[in-house]
Amino acid sequence: MAAVRRDYYEVLGVDRGVDEAAIKKAFRRLARELHPDVSDAPDADERFKEVVEAYEVLSSVERRELYDRYGHEGLASGGFVPGSFDLGNLSDLFSAFFGDDLLGAGARRTRRGADVGAEVAIELVDAAQGVTCSVSFGVAVTCEACQGTGAKPGTSPVGCPACGGAGRLQHVSRSVFGEFVRTQTCTRCGGAGTVIETPCSTCAGAGRTIEEREVDVAIPPGIHDGQRIRISGEGHAGEPGGRAGDVYVLVHVRPDRRFVREGNDIFSAVDVSMTDAALGATVSVPTLDGDLDLELEPGTQPGEVRVLRRRGMPVLSGSGRGDHRVLVSVRVPRRLTPDQKRALENFADTVDEQTYESDGGLLGRLKAHFR
Repeated sequence: MAAVRRDYYEVLGVDRGVDEAAIKKAFRRLARELHPDVSDAPDADERFKEVVEAYEVLSSVERRELYDRYGHEGLASGGFVPGSFDLGNLSDLFSAFFGDDLLGAGARRTRRGADVGAEVAIELVDAAQGVTCSVSFGVAVTCEACQGTGAKPGTSPVGCPACGGAGRLQHVSRSVFGEFVRTQTCTRCGGAGTVIETPCSTCAGAGRTIEEREVDVAIPPGIHDGQRIRISGEGHAGEPGGRAGDVYVLVHVRPDRRFVREGNDIFSAVDVSMTDAALGATVSVPTLDGDLDLELEPGTQPGEVRVLRRRGMPVLSGSGRGDHRVLVSVRVPRRLTPDQKRALENFADTVDEQTYESDGGLLGRLKAHFR
C-alpha cells in the first residue's frame, strides 16, 4: 500500500496564503532542526526528505499553483517526481545558499585559501596603451616539510578528544516546549576534528609558510583609477584539497599635469600668443599618442575648444576611444616696450566694426564653443 503524503503546508507548518519569504524561513528552520548531521531523532532522515520535497514544490510558483488546485495527483500528472537527495552532500549545498551556520559548525567543508590584496601605480599614458606590470606580495603556501598537515614529519594529527573527531559540540537543553539542541564549533580543534600533538617545526603547526611571490599583471587599455584586477589561484593556499585564493590588484593611475580625464575623454589646454591667435598658426599639443600639430585658423578666439576625434582613452573591454578636447588659451602681453605700445596704438586707430565681427553673434559663439 502506497504511503499517504502529508499536505506540504502542514509539513512546513505554514498557512496556505503565506508568501515566499515565510516558506523559505520555515524551510530553513526545519532544515537546521532535522538535518541528519544535527538531529539524533530516528526518523530524521525521512522527515528531512519530506521537508525538502515540500520546499521543492512550494518554492516554485508553477508547482505551487498546480498543487493548490489539484493536490499531489495534479503534480504527478504534471510530470513532477520528488527528487532523490544525497543527504551527505547537502551541507555544502545549504551553506552556499544560506551561509555556513545553517547546518551547524559540524558541516565541515574543505575551505579555499584567503584572497590577497596588492597595489600597483601606473601613468595615464600606460593606462591608455595598456601595460604589463610586476606585482610583489606575501602569500601563504603549503608547508613543504609537513605537506600541509601541520604535524611533524613522520607523525599525523589525531582525533580531537573534546569532540570525538566530529568538529562540533552539541548542547541539549530541555524546557516545557521540548528539547533544544545548540551546536557550536569545537573550541579545542576549531572544527577540524583533529589536533596536532607534535607540531611541524618549519610552520609551527600552521601547515603553511609565508613566501614572497611576484607575478606579472596585464593591465588592459582604458582602465580607470581605483579599479581592481583579479588573478585567480595566486592567493593564500587553502586547506589540503582546497584551492588557493585569488589576488586582487588595485590599480592607481597617477595624475598627469598635462591632461584631465573625464570618463573616456581627455581635456588639455594650449597657450598661444595674441598675434598667433589673430594671424593663425600651427601649434604642437601633447596627446596620449605623442605630440600633434594643431592648425589654428586666423581669428581664433580665447576659450575656443578644438576636438581631436578618437584621441582620448580607449573604451575598457570595448571598442573605440573617447575624444581629446583642447582649450585654446590666448596670452595677452603684460609688459610692452614703448615701440610695441605705439604699434598697438596704431593698430587700434585702424580697426573698425568688421575687424572684431563675430561669427553669428552670441548663438554662434556658443555653438562654436560646444563644438
